[in-house]
Amino acid sequence: MGAVRDVLRRPLGHFTERTLAGLLLVLGAGVGFGLLLVLVRVQWSPLYDVDHGVASWLNEQVSQVGPLVTVLNAITDLGGRPVIVWLVTVAVVGLLIRRQGRLAVFLIVTGAGALILDPSLKTLVDRLRPEVDVPIGTYAGQSFPSGHALGSMVAYGALLLVFLPAMAPRWRKPAIALVATVVVLIGFTRVALGVHFLSDVLGAWLLGAAWLGVTAYAFRLWRLERGRPAAPLTEGLEPEAAHEVAPAPDEEKLLPHARAGIAEIVVGWVLVFGALYAFGMFVSYYADGTFLARLDETVPRWFAEHGTPFLDEVSWWWSKVGDTHAILLISMVFCPLVLAIWRRWRPVLFVALTMIGELTLFLASAAAVDRPRPPVENLDGPMPTSSFPSGHIAATLCLWVAIAVVMLPRTDRWWRWLFVAAAVIMPVGVAVSRMYRGMHHPTDFMGAIMLTTLWIGLLYWVVRPNEDVRAGNRPEIEAEDVDTLDDELAKAGRPG
Repeated sequence: MGAVRDVLRRPLGHFTERTLAGLLLVLGAGVGFGLLLVLVRVQWSPLYDVDHGVASWLNEQVSQVGPLVTVLNAITDLGGRPVIVWLVTVAVVGLLIRRQGRLAVFLIVTGAGALILDPSLKTLVDRLRPEVDVPIGTYAGQSFPSGHALGSMVAYGALLLVFLPAMAPRWRKPAIALVATVVVLIGFTRVALGVHFLSDVLGAWLLGAAWLGVTAYAFRLWRLERGRPAAPLTEGLEPEAAHEVAPAPDEEKLLPHARAGIAEIVVGWVLVFGALYAFGMFVSYYADGTFLARLDETVPRWFAEHGTPFLDEVSWWWSKVGDTHAILLISMVFCPLVLAIWRRWRPVLFVALTMIGELTLFLASAAAVDRPRPPVENLDGPMPTSSFPSGHIAATLCLWVAIAVVMLPRTDRWWRWLFVAAAVIMPVGVAVSRMYRGMHHPTDFMGAIMLTTLWIGLLYWVVRPNEDVRAGNRPEIEAEDVDTLDDELAKAGRPG
């Protein structure tokens, strides 16, 4: 019995020693936030002067430099709700796929707490946002605390604690420093852009640190109750889950011949561009009297003559399927899921290179060919790029064809054909919508098909995205287990 007591006391002693400093920091952050909240609420004069002085000075320095404002807006978006929600959601789904339900619950509870605390405290304090001489951006709602600063502190901190065990020890301190830098930069942008006071950001950091510390402490208590040693936070929340939370721990080499592959991709890009340029110049300036010229003249005119308000609305929405935001959103959901299920970077690389190549080929071809839009009413108004090839259609084609290429051999379930159907229906719908709206000729659609066929064919030959399937790689979720997968969230929520 004495030996048993010693075994139980050792983890408890280690846990107490390792968390005492952490508890003091959490309590300090909480007390600091409470004090700052009171000072803001009573409008303490020294704090008021510092807040308004810093806001005015930074506005004077930043507002006159356009490129700096662009950079600051790009950085501040990293702390915005869309990015934060996407990161946490993808991480939670990946953890559930990897059977790490308790880590998923930690992310959900931590993130939900931040979402609740931010609007609640803003309503309680009801502080107006800064008024600066040269407004850079407009944001609705109250000012204290900063939602971007709070969200970035909590979300990036929680993600770091979850995925830290997947990193080699030598990379953990740089990772911590990188996350800290990102959080600080996001907070700085909120003040520099004139949408928050300095105390809004400081209060958000203190509140975020306190809340993150509370949830991390609760997770460590659960580990102790489960008889697991309480590791220092520099090793992450769950060191034993290092293999499971690593994106692709089993992949030794991304490409067998990396230098040769890069050279083939670069040369292939040039050849694809050459083919697009030749076809684009022909249909734009040298195809008079041919079937292609008659097609380009007849189809836009026919669509313009048969337009209706209802079709205008439908075509606008369908056209949005191929814009940059929709394509990026689908890519950013699909790639992490593939990585979580199959533990391979190669299919992700294939999709990423497909979309990067599509964008660069489209921009280069559009600039080189410089084809005018069809001579009918352009419902989307003036566009910054020329008509050939269609960027919307090419992006939609490349994305859905790449997804179908990756998914078709990876499952034997009937729903794999849905990806093939999407690779046909989505681009055709976008193509019809773009031509209906007078933005593209039929041969612009042909150019998008040429771009997709040549570029994806090249990448498939070089990258070989499904090589792991041929080598016998099995998914984390087997096809026959999809309908019977246990609810990991429910398991994580059950005691014991």
